[in-house]
Amino acid sequence: MMELAQILGWIATVLFTFMLIPQIYKTISTKDVKGISLLLFIIYLIANIIALIYAYLIAERPLIIKYLLGIITAEIYLIVFVYFYKKK
Repeated sequence: MMELAQILGWIATVLFTFMLIPQIYKTISTKDVKGISLLLFIIYLIANIIALIYAYLIAERPLIIKYLLGIITAEIYLIVFVYFYKKK
């Protein structure tokens, strides 16, 4: 049976991974990036890259997965942001 710490770690991993999806969906559906900070997503991407290196160094699988997925979602949002920003 999983320890409580592992369960909480996996729950946090899932939540942190999917937290950008509502913003990605809203941006795609409204085709509007007004009021969205591009710098926020750039910092989020850089932080996830640094944290991924850390997680790899300490060999923590849930963290490695979390930061990899965080990088992917940040990159998706940056692509969506740039696409709709350039349309204006």
